[in-house]
Amino acid sequence: MDYAEHQRQDARLVMLRALHEQPDDTLNETMLLTTLKAFGYRKTKEWVRTELRVMEDLGAVRLDRVGEFVIAKITEAGASHVERVTTIEGIARPSRR
Repeated sequence: MDYAEHQRQDARLVMLRALHEQPDDTLNETMLLTTLKAFGYRKTKEWVRTELRVMEDLGAVRLDRVGEFVIAKITEAGASHVERVTTIEGIARPSRR
């Protein structure tokens, strides 16, 4: 795996963890962008949207559009990945805490 792919997979895990920490398992793309910046990822909104679509294809999140915003909600499969119960190929594996 090259560095760019490693970075994408790690950023997907950062977003998935952020969703998992929310009481309603949901965040909009702007909040996810802010979360990524806190972890040193300087990305565009379009990049976040692309990665969210990848995670939707992987079954980790469900996406909804509200006006101009994309809202992401973690799925059961995504939560299982964050909790280290199962693994979703294409998203970095969480470390033990």
